[in-house]
Amino acid sequence: MTPIDELATILKPAGAGLYLVSTGKAEQQALQRSLYRVSTDTEVSHAFRKNLEKVASARGVMMGIPSDVGAGFQRGANLGPQAIRSRLLEDEAGWPDRLDALGLVDVGDVFVVPQLLHDDMLSVEQLETSRAALYPGVPGAATLPVSPLSIAERAWELLFRLNPSLKPFTLGGDHSTAWPVVRPLHHARGGAPWGIVQSDAHTDLLQHRLGVKYCFATWSWHANEVLGRQGRLTQVGIRATARTQEHWETSTGVRQFWAKDVLDNPDRALDDVLAHVRSTGVKGVLFSNDIDGTDARWADATGTPEPDGLEPDWVSALIRRLGAEVGLLGGDVMEVAPSLTRTPESARRTVGLAARYFRETVAAALG
Repeated sequence: MTPIDELATILKPAGAGLYLVSTGKAEQQALQRSLYRVSTDTEVSHAFRKNLEKVASARGVMMGIPSDVGAGFQRGANLGPQAIRSRLLEDEAGWPDRLDALGLVDVGDVFVVPQLLHDDMLSVEQLETSRAALYPGVPGAATLPVSPLSIAERAWELLFRLNPSLKPFTLGGDHSTAWPVVRPLHHARGGAPWGIVQSDAHTDLLQHRLGVKYCFATWSWHANEVLGRQGRLTQVGIRATARTQEHWETSTGVRQFWAKDVLDNPDRALDDVLAHVRSTGVKGVLFSNDIDGTDARWADATGTPEPDGLEPDWVSALIRRLGAEVGLLGGDVMEVAPSLTRTPESARRTVGLAARYFRETVAAALG
């Protein structure tokens, strides 16, 4: 298969990553038709393929990964990508036109089997039966991935093969869905040093969690290893961890700016974050934005909302300054769980903020 043929096999049209049979199916189809500005499912499929053919000349691509299999005890982030896409359309009726103007191609969704996470954790028998279910009659199916993290990583590899300079943007999903782009982006960078700035209440720096290698609590550890440590992973908003800042910084080589210090002096903290990132010598950063890095007053429709967090305007200022002073290689928004609404306004407020963050990240990266 060509890269485009393989992408068309392992991905689905935007909004179609959730496996639905009846409940919610009509809403899912309506979203797809709105995103692609068409009126039939056949036209959706055609537009999806046409978008994949635009990748080689794109400035950036966006992908939805509606998986919450790697989350904690409260799930619901699988609904994040669909909710954020819907809100982007609601806030800006011309959102698809804006994507075209920016050179940003929506390559669709990773199709999620909700019991799977990563192919490394599956038996040979499970891999075979899942491939038979997902890719019936597809030549070369014996090597295709079946789990959301594995499918996403393969998709990013193919996308960078088509266009090594594109900027990646992800709609998650629990925070494990930030991991699949890291190694492909690293390879596409060709050895040039780069970094990650992560807004988060939690460190996500476990090497494994209950024996699980890849999940929401471990992705940062693996990303930090790919980056080569040396402070190239910068975390802001940390406040919910059993370990001290000194432990994390000395044992992993990350640089952390805890929420309490940011809140004490926001302007100075913003300058300090930018000064640190520049001091590492990186040639651009990926901005990974866990919605719980923001204070729960603004973003509580998530699996682990935390008080005493970052203010939205501060996070927005950080995004803009990273784009202007360091360079954004891409970014994401993670852990939005609209079904975990704790007040009548929770879901709408959280999803609205996520859509704002995504627009700001795209604008800072692509102008």
